[in-house]
Amino acid sequence: MTSVYDFSATAIDGAEQALERYRGQALLIVNTASKCGFTGQYAGLEALHREFADKPFEVLGFPCNQFGQQEPGRAAEIASFCTSTYGVDFPMFDKIEVNGPNRHPLYAWLTSQKKGFLGSRDIKWNFTKFLTDREGRVVARYAPQVEPEAIKADIEKLI
Repeated sequence: MTSVYDFSATAIDGAEQALERYRGQALLIVNTASKCGFTGQYAGLEALHREFADKPFEVLGFPCNQFGQQEPGRAAEIASFCTSTYGVDFPMFDKIEVNGPNRHPLYAWLTSQKKGFLGSRDIKWNFTKFLTDREGRVVARYAPQVEPEAIKADIEKLI
């Protein structure tokens, strides 16, 4: 059986990172963008990261430029923006594609596990969120407009 821990991705600093390093933790995986109407959710994501810092939980951010070209920057620019504007300290990854023929393998798997509105696999917009349990299984998918705070009770059940 495949789990989230079977994938790897390039971290925002350019290093390849196996998600195996998060084994045993619940994960909130989010496709992000710096110039989106939902960009303010970085603050809520960071709040979850800090609140559960001593628990088996982590937020993982995956910048994506597929929606309205709202993530145009390079990795260093994205990292700087996230840190200086929202104090982001949770793990961020290099920009990826979440839809289409170049969809990152992680997102191909996530979207096959939990479909979106009307059964669609595709990500509809920035800040779509996937919650995995501590065994690496996808347990929930949240639409972009769902604020991170609203996911807190679901996280608490898993940790």
